[in-house]
Amino acid sequence: MDEDEYLYFLRRAFDGMLDTLDQLGEELANTAPPLPGANSPYAIAYHCLAVADYWTGYVIAGRHVTRDRDAEFTAHGHVGQLRLEVDALFERLAEDLAGTLPGQEPRNSAPADFQGPERKLSVRGVELHVLEELAQHHGQIQITRDLLLERTAA
Repeated sequence: MDEDEYLYFLRRAFDGMLDTLDQLGEELANTAPPLPGANSPYAIAYHCLAVADYWTGYVIAGRHVTRDRDAEFTAHGHVGQLRLEVDALFERLAEDLAGTLPGQEPRNSAPADFQGPERKLSVRGVELHVLEELAQHHGQIQITRDLLLERTAA
């Protein structure tokens, strides 16, 4: 797998999330379902943006990334702005991954409280973790959409 192919699959996950937010509209995209600990679809997508930026930018490339993980789950905003932030993210990711080799060690390790894999990772391992997170949360956004739409239809 080359980096263009990897970024293609990340983009598919983000496009799916953002398209789901568009389906919901601004209000529902920023609404959490009435379940304990549930997050709004917007917050979940925002968290994914932060995951990809941090794990690729900071962990793999060594780029300075400021992250407030707890605040990601309460984030709210406009879907159009989030789409622009995702576009900017992909420019950074392409730069972060340029010249990396799958088997090399990342420049940094993530703090233990970031709930990543419980083993030392190569660059490829970090990439797989990011893809794992995005795929998982893409599905979570779709299920959350279904819950919110069912609730508003009742």
